[in-house]
Amino acid sequence: MIVAEIAQAHDGSVGILHSYIDALAAAGVDAIKFQMHIAEAESSGHEMFRIPFSYVDKSRYDYWKRMELSLEQWKEIKDHCDKAAVEFICSPFSCKAVGLLEQVGISKYKIGSGEISNHLLLHKIAQHKRPVILSSGMSNIDELDAAVNIFKEANVEVSILQCTTAYPTQPAQWGLGIISTFKKRYNIPVGFSDHSGDIIAGLAATASGAEILEVHAVFDRRMFGPDAMASLEIDEIERLVKGVKQVKEALANTAAKNEQVAELGALKNMFGKSLCINKNLPAGHTITFDDLDAKKPAGYGISPAEFNNVVGKKLGRSMNQWNFLTDQDIL
Repeated sequence: MIVAEIAQAHDGSVGILHSYIDALAAAGVDAIKFQMHIAEAESSGHEMFRIPFSYVDKSRYDYWKRMELSLEQWKEIKDHCDKAAVEFICSPFSCKAVGLLEQVGISKYKIGSGEISNHLLLHKIAQHKRPVILSSGMSNIDELDAAVNIFKEANVEVSILQCTTAYPTQPAQWGLGIISTFKKRYNIPVGFSDHSGDIIAGLAATASGAEILEVHAVFDRRMFGPDAMASLEIDEIERLVKGVKQVKEALANTAAKNEQVAELGALKNMFGKSLCINKNLPAGHTITFDDLDAKKPAGYGISPAEFNNVVGKKLGRSMNQWNFLTDQDIL
């Protein structure tokens, strides 16, 4: 499952947000993830900017306020996703947002890593019995254990994403080995939330067993916004989608090495070689290691793998340089 997160890449413009839906659907993603921010319900004047990216907002509260959309706008967005055949997924950042998303008609929740210890929010979501994806970026194992247990005890389908809260994430920070750790620990679907700004991490995560892949989407990484530098552009997401399908196909092919080689048929003989004589030699000559060479194709003489069976034997006839050496030529 490939999820493209728009987050705040729309910068408060519903028109741009709709453009993202069309572009990402055409790129082949399975789902598009949004964030529902309601400033008065989730923030205060004490919240500081993570990075000073905004030229127009005096505080984080002001920024979240500018990102707010109305219930009707959210319903239009959900309807657009349905028509584009991509799943609508959203992260609520307040209990009030959960109530609005239920009105919108959400079928799956994503919980940002900063909310993992917000058990009030988690229980609010669990009441609705909808599938949940947990992001692990800001949480330690104890906090993740508690969050996963909340949903398991409520009989809610839950999955978890390995995520590193660094923008953009460097290769040493990807934590791909944690994917298998989470699978063993929780026995639930495990994925990877990528903030690297490149498709390599997503492909590597797929090869490492990720069942869900989440990437941030942006039209251009030079755009305004907190996640732009750690996002993938639309063309990159399209390449990622194709690459993930190729990796999954490769992993699904369990043919043994002998079976793969057997399929080569005549090609193996074409690139193989047969023993030959590297100089003119008379009948009765005792063959030495230095008399031998090998040339293409296979099947026209003794296999070079059996040269030791030839050394020390006598020639039954005279041979010219570069003649293939067969069993009939040896006494």
